Amino acid sequence: MTGWWVALATLALGTVIGVVRLRRDGRVRDTDGDRLSEVDLGARLGERATLVQFSTAFCQPCRATRRILSDVSGLVPGVSHVEIDAESRLDLVRRLDIMRTPTVLVLDTGGRIVKKAAGQPRKADVLAALAAAVPPAPSQESSHQPDEM
Repeated sequence: MTGWWVALATLALGTVIGVVRLRRDGRVRDTDGDRLSEVDLGARLGERATLVQFSTAFCQPCRATRRILSDVSGLVPGVSHVEIDAESRLDLVRRLDIMRTPTVLVLDTGGRIVKKAAGQPRKADVLAALAAAVPPAPSQESSHQPDEM
């Protein structure tokens, strides 16, 4: 009788852990604002923002994340996408507390980390996160004043 309860408790605990992980997977969160330089990245920062992806060689979600971030960087002018092999940059992985791949960081123009997502993010979430990092585009309002009546 005891073995049955242990199996049931183990199954219940595994289910709870799985549900929590699914709810948190890919969710974009605010961060403490650490900065990354072009030297850290091994690439230039984007003019308006930078999407940094930590990946590993055999990570299946990393491939889909790469496509999402490439699409977003192509859609939003001045945004660049930098992919970092987590295994070859353990110094950054430790410094930034990267616990899994893919992990995506959204950097502002100065390299400050404004958002972080562990797991594969949705394209809409990446676009929304960029709104916090990308400075607003200059206004295109005309200087023409409407005539008064």
